[in-house]
Amino acid sequence: MNKLEIIGTAKTPTVNFNPESGILEMKGRSIPENAIEFFKPLVDWLEEYSKSAIDLTQANIQLEYFNTSSSKCILDIFKKLESINKQDEKEVVINWYYEEDDEDMLEAGEDYQSILKIPFKMIEIEE
Repeated sequence: MNKLEIIGTAKTPTVNFNPESGILEMKGRSIPENAIEFFKPLVDWLEEYSKSAIDLTQANIQLEYFNTSSSKCILDIFKKLESINKQDEKEVVINWYYEEDDEDMLEAGEDYQSILKIPFKMIEIEE
């Protein structure tokens, strides 16, 4: 299975999903013109990854900002991760990074955490 690498732009996040290390990174801004179109390859990749996921998968999510349509797509990604976490012997951890003064991003992470049955770590980063 191949890595999924997408170079970020002013409107889309950088994505680096590595099936060998189990580290899935998404960083930057997510305000694409068409969120479903942008996120579909990520969801498809996770569907494939779920068939041969390694024992520990870590999702490092460090978004500065995302729009409403992105938030639904991010939830879809988290639901795929949640299904991997339910598999025997598989563990998924979501590391949700937010800047120390960004209460909106902290709250967004807490909202996702309340919806999902998956370990979340809220990680504050200093500006």
